[in-house]
Formats: sequence, C-alpha cells, structure tokens
Amino acid sequence: MPTTIHPTALVAPGARLGDDVEIGPYCVIGPDVRIGARTRLGPHVVVDGVTDIGEDNAIAGQANLGGPPQDLSYKGEPTRLSIGSRNTIREFVTINRGTVKGGGVTSIGNDCLLMACCHVAHDCDLADRIIMGNNALLAGHVLVGRNANISGGAAAHHFVTIGAFAYVGGMTRMVMDVPPFMILEGHPSRVRGVNIIGLQRGGMSEAEVEALRGAYRRIWRSETTRKSVLEELKQEHPGSQLVQQLVRQLEQTELGAKGRYRESLREQFLKLGQERILAGATR
Repeated sequence: MPTTIHPTALVAPGARLGDDVEIGPYCVIGPDVRIGARTRLGPHVVVDGVTDIGEDNAIAGQANLGGPPQDLSYKGEPTRLSIGSRNTIREFVTINRGTVKGGGVTSIGNDCLLMACCHVAHDCDLADRIIMGNNALLAGHVLVGRNANISGGAAAHHFVTIGAFAYVGGMTRMVMDVPPFMILEGHPSRVRGVNIIGLQRGGMSEAEVEALRGAYRRIWRSETTRKSVLEELKQEHPGSQLVQQLVRQLEQTELGAKGRYRESLREQFLKLGQERILAGATR
C-alpha cells in the first residue's frame, strides 16, 4: 500500500519513508530520518536527527524520537538513534540520540513496549522484548538486556546495566547494576529473588530455573564471600548458560566504579564515538 501523510504533517526533504508508512496529523519528520515499512505514527510525533526506525512499529501521539541529548558536552554532532522493528512506543515517550563520548548511538531493539512518558537518554542500548512501564526513566549510557521488565516510575542511574530477564519493581532506584534473571525492588533497592515467572514465560527449562534459585540462595543468603561463591558456581554449573551468565555479570559489576561495570568502559565508548561520528563513518 502507498504511504499516507496527513496534510498537516511536515516531512522534510531527504526523509525516507518505506511502503505503507502512516504519518499522522501534525507530525514533524526531519531530513535525516528513515522510517521502515508499515510503521504508524500518531498525531504530533516528532522524529529528528539521524534516526533509523525499522518496520511495523506503532508510535503513539506526542512521542519525541531522536532529539538532541540532554548533555552539556553535546555540540551538534550528527549522532544517531536506531530503533528496530515491531516496537510499541506510547504517548509522550522521549528517546534521545547519542553523544560522541558515549559511542554516538542510542539503540532500541525489536519487539519492545515503552509505555507512556518513558525516557530513554543518550547512548542507551536496549535489547529485544523489553518492557518499560509508565514513567520509567533511563539515564545516559544504560544497557538493558533482553526480556527485562522495568516497572512504572523506576529510574536507572547513568552507566547502569540491567540484566536479561530482570524484573524491576515500581519506583525502584537503580544506582548499581541489576543482576540478570533476578527481581530487584525497593529504595534503596535490593535483590528479592529469582524472576521465575519471567523465565517461564521466556521458555526457560525447569532445570535452569532451579539452578538459578540455588545460585540466588548461595549468593545473596549465605555468609560466604561473594568471590568464593561465584568461583564455586562456575565450577559446579559448567553446563548452565544462565548461571554462567549471572556469574559473569556479577564479576563484571565488581570491575566497575560504584557497582556499575559500564563506568569502566568510558574510554572505549569515547574512542568508538570518535570513530563513528567524528571520522565521518557512514550510516
């Protein structure tokens, strides 16, 4: 089907729209935007900057995608926003493009649901099938693993990693990395248990879930040192991908400043951003 653009919408010359794209009333689309086939934009959506949006996305009214980062170091460089396919982005969601010092790209995967009034700041990296509840907030440079579920009003400090299949309770303050497969809740936040329901919905076997439950008890409920427990788990569960991933991420967290592994990668992010953006890399 042909693309439809409401007569009140403003689509800049240079913007590329796929087949059967729908641009609603009063939308504003910048010149460096690409929107994939069958994506729908509701009224008053703004898409700006160097922004790529994949296919079959549903973007509700008043969302603002690809705006400049809220970072004083930003000097107008052509940093980017990349959004995958089949995502639902609801009303008043804001997603900022990257900064040079953060790698240059903010990235959203596939099949995500971002509920109303969420904010995804510059240089965040979201994997597939992530749910963000209403008013969930991610500061800059946050990494979110696949199938993570972040409840309404929760907020992540910059450079935090939220692990795969993690469940974050409402209004939770995340100032340190969130372990994968676990439930995090509270203010101050702490690990409450294994995200059994999320893992079952994700198709994980009962054996893997039981292995994670045992690992949880050993790591967070025993008096043995964290380092000793992680070494023991690596040896005892060589065939459990989930336990090994949990151990690996906890070890990485120990390497970062203030419990945030990505804090240790600042120089790498800067170098990557310089190569991508300042060296004139192509899209």
